[in-house]
Amino acid sequence: MSEPGAAPAPVPRAGGPLPRARLAFRRWRRTRPFWAALWTGLGGFVILFLPLAPLGKILQIGVGGIAGMAGGVLLMAMALLILFLPSQRHTAGVIAVIAGVASFPLSNLGGLFLGMFLAVLGGAMAFSWLPEKPARRRRGRPAPAREGSAVA
Repeated sequence: MSEPGAAPAPVPRAGGPLPRARLAFRRWRRTRPFWAALWTGLGGFVILFLPLAPLGKILQIGVGGIAGMAGGVLLMAMALLILFLPSQRHTAGVIAVIAGVASFPLSNLGGLFLGMFLAVLGGAMAFSWLPEKPARRRRGRPAPAREGSAVA
């Protein structure tokens, strides 16, 4: 224990490889529709692996299982496309929404509604995502004063 009134021990700075990697990943993640790809991929995962569940949990066996696996693979491919080619997010988002809605009648009620919901959510997020634009600088002009700020 330290003495009362003594200064706390200095905390070492986090400058190792893990914090740098986390910051690099954060910068990379912010340049693309990361969350849209995550939700689309999770929806595809649920739709893909639900037909592979034990027989007691499967609602439909046969062609529905094959359609579920194909839809799940398609959704997971769209998630990768959204993540690694953000310029193709509109096409991949529309395909993800269509595949998610199509999974409802084709594959165990769309992965028991959860996979369908996640796929539609991710596809819609991918379609609506816009890259962040840098702030524009005005040449030779001062920045406009905000309302309520006093000019010195």
